Amino acid sequence: MYNKELSQANFDALENYIGSLPEKKGALIPVLHKAQNLFGYLPKEVQLFICEKLDVPSSKIYGVVSFYSFFTMKPRGQYVINVCMGTACFVRKAEDVIKEFEKQLKISVGETSKDGLYTLEALRCVGACGLAPVVMVNDKIYGHVEKKDIEKILAEQSN
Repeated sequence: MYNKELSQANFDALENYIGSLPEKKGALIPVLHKAQNLFGYLPKEVQLFICEKLDVPSSKIYGVVSFYSFFTMKPRGQYVINVCMGTACFVRKAEDVIKEFEKQLKISVGETSKDGLYTLEALRCVGACGLAPVVMVNDKIYGHVEKKDIEKILAEQSN
């Protein structure tokens, strides 16, 4: 995810994807997902490109991108660490888990490490309350996470 560039190849791939859609009306969310997959994030240049190709006002695109927490307008690390802060996770000390990630990565929630490897985020709920507290690293879910597990979770990413 991290360090993808605003290359012409990525813009061409996005244009081909949009061109392959049978119907452009109502395709904004899938196009934004594809764009974020290609570029790693959705900067202004990408949003304006989508605006032009889908004939959608830029304000609508910005509204969708800024509303949904999945989308981001700034680059993320190769490994996006999401710590659930929903009620079940919160009462089971998810805040301690976040503090340990911050300590070990030397970043705060919402930041990306200097080497571009890790982004640390907090989510409202991931829907896995029985596993609380829950941590997601990209698409992998870790349940019943405690402070002592953080080092092992981070080590797993470098293998």
